[in-house]
Amino acid sequence: MEEQVEGKIQISRKGYEELKKELEERKTVIRQEISERIKQAITFGDLSENSEYDAAKQEQAFNESRIAELEAILSKAEIIDEDAVDTDKVNIGCKVELKNLSTGKVVSYYIVGPAESDPDDGKISSTSPVGRGLIGHKVNEIVEIQIPKGTVRYKILKIVKGD
Repeated sequence: MEEQVEGKIQISRKGYEELKKELEERKTVIRQEISERIKQAITFGDLSENSEYDAAKQEQAFNESRIAELEAILSKAEIIDEDAVDTDKVNIGCKVELKNLSTGKVVSYYIVGPAESDPDDGKISSTSPVGRGLIGHKVNEIVEIQIPKGTVRYKILKIVKGD
């Protein structure tokens, strides 16, 4: 579920541009490629036993669903002014460096709106357990956050503007 402020979805300028680019590619390039595969599969004959046709139709349904999702996100997007991000406390648009007090490991997360979350790339949603647990806290504070595996304790080492 997207974080909404007055019906808006908060997103960075970069995230907004990436979603716009994905939408355009899905509407033009990918839609056309799928259409060609469907036309090709139809030439193979009996559609009731045509796995190429079924696969292309499933891909088409997924693509159209993603297009609708992207259009909905973009229509409600509220672009965060990253120059105005307050780095006195953790908020959307901040990059935060944390020390796990149990392991001593230092990690860095970029706090983003849910629409552009990508944990593998270090971008965590402000609505995720860790994101929610960090929002509003300051450098040198220790936060305890409930995660699915239990409780994790972090010390906030640094807060800077995200990239």
